[in-house]
Amino acid sequence: MRILGIDPGTGICGFGVLEIRKKGAPILVDSGAIKTPPHTPLSERLLDIHDSLHEIIKEDKPDCVAIEKLFFMQNITTGISVAEARGVVMLVCAQEKLPVYEYSPNEVKKAMTGYGHADKKQMQEMVRVYLHMDEVIKPDDAADAVAIAIVHNMFRLHSAV
Repeated sequence: MRILGIDPGTGICGFGVLEIRKKGAPILVDSGAIKTPPHTPLSERLLDIHDSLHEIIKEDKPDCVAIEKLFFMQNITTGISVAEARGVVMLVCAQEKLPVYEYSPNEVKKAMTGYGHADKKQMQEMVRVYLHMDEVIKPDDAADAVAIAIVHNMFRLHSAV
């Protein structure tokens, strides 16, 4: 089984793909970030995310998608931007007929670190440890996306018991 984790954003949309096997730790198949140029019209940035995500799905063949839920942000402009990127991700998932699971940032942080307000470095380190890697995943957005995929696998296993 493969899980595609997504940390949505219009400037940087992080992604990470885990392969889950019956025995052993999950394996990182792919990770990275879809980066869109800052002064490009929003419609073009969203189209870039749409097209890039279709390519990632075509190449990595995930069975499901885990995405970060939208949460209240102090900067409403950033919140709207994330919501627009999430909408594109949800559209692509529907087009590809992939089930989508949503997790709040606090759920992900608590599951990964035991603390719902962990910082970026703590999250990157826990992802590195969990996947038995030598280096942390960069950029932060890709590490966050991988963490979302890891948490989906944890919740999936827990609910199967």
